[in-house]
Amino acid sequence: MRIIAGTRRGKALVAPEGKSTRPTADRVRQALFDMLLHAPWGGRDCLEGARVLDGFAGTGALGLEALSRGAAFCTFFEVDRPALATLRANVNACRMGDVSRIHGFSVLKPPRTDAPCTLVFLDPPYGQSLPAQALSALRGAGWIAPGALVVTETGRDETCPVENVEILSDRAHGAAKLWVWRAD
Repeated sequence: MRIIAGTRRGKALVAPEGKSTRPTADRVRQALFDMLLHAPWGGRDCLEGARVLDGFAGTGALGLEALSRGAAFCTFFEVDRPALATLRANVNACRMGDVSRIHGFSVLKPPRTDAPCTLVFLDPPYGQSLPAQALSALRGAGWIAPGALVVTETGRDETCPVENVEILSDRAHGAAKLWVWRAD
């Protein structure tokens, strides 16, 4: 696993042993960021200078990729202890500690913020209906900017992770499915 593009291109990332963390594969991240940059609803503006939230961060690959490609800041949420240690190691190895913050608690119970994010990644464990819960908690605590792009990864056979949104894209990649929409 590595950073695909940008200032940290080629930087290797580590993942914790075992199956408690399921990092987004390099090819899926590549497809996602290509889509963000080239879709009619995306473009460089959705990444460059963005405030990013990487919920259920695991290794931090999504947030670190965004930072490498020009995002201004990323907030990571992770509760699993081995994943949290790996996340910290990856942020340090990429030398991105000054443009990120790691919360070692659940994205389902975030603290209040006055710095809402314009790009939100949610890659929770599959099949547990966590995206809708996380979005509700994040909205209530001020983490999601109006019009923010929200990207959620689910299992390939799962239905849309939230209701009453206009899906901009939904694409399957192997066992994963990516969903993208704008926050109200």
